[in-house]
Amino acid sequence: MNMLIKLLGLIIMTIFFCNSQGLSDNFKEKQLQYYRVKIAYNEKEELLKAEFSKKKMIYPAANIFLRIFKNERILELWIKEKSKKKYKFFKSYEFAGFSGKLGPKLREGDGQIPEGYYYISNFNPLSNYHLSLKIDYPNNFDKKTNFNITNLGGDIFIHGSNVTIGCIPITDDKIKELYILAVEAKNAGQSNIPVHIFPIKLTRENFGKISELYKIHKNFWQKLKSGFDYFNTTNELFEYDDDYNICESKQR
Repeated sequence: MNMLIKLLGLIIMTIFFCNSQGLSDNFKEKQLQYYRVKIAYNEKEELLKAEFSKKKMIYPAANIFLRIFKNERILELWIKEKSKKKYKFFKSYEFAGFSGKLGPKLREGDGQIPEGYYYISNFNPLSNYHLSLKIDYPNNFDKKTNFNITNLGGDIFIHGSNVTIGCIPITDDKIKELYILAVEAKNAGQSNIPVHIFPIKLTRENFGKISELYKIHKNFWQKLKSGFDYFNTTNELFEYDDDYNICESKQR
């Protein structure tokens, strides 16, 4: 009898644990437990829905893609329906602050905003800069290219406020919008939200100009230009290897 009672107790505990896990697996629900995220939804969600409707887009976006240009100091937000391959431009956010210069981030404390192909690796609803989205710098390319540098740095975020040392601030007001759309995309199943960071819009003319001014980065920027041109031509994302060579298009 005692064994039966223990077994029943174990079964009940297992069911409770599984159900609890199931409830906690909803990313959006977890995020809404934080005050700043809840306020962001209260203030911005209806406005975003109206903006999507005006542009004849489906809210919420199942997939988002962030494209950042340092020289122009803008962050472009692109969205894609789950069944589609092509992204559509939604809107731009201006930088509220800037540090460093054109060229990749190479080490801790250099004040540089990274350049390259990244993903959002973490959501921080308790950021010192209101809300923030962490970029996975240094990635495999950074580590492989700068293997001789002992401390490449890290903690690079897209965040609120207007101050930065290597991050991308877009004000507390605008990070609310971006954070919501990132939460919705992740909640819809987008495991990796891509973030491509370029020194400038890499048109042929711009590439020629910056390659003359910063010759040391020319080969690196040529790799990024291939990705810039591919997306500009197709509005599709692409696979790439650890050397930033483009492999093929892939629906994301």
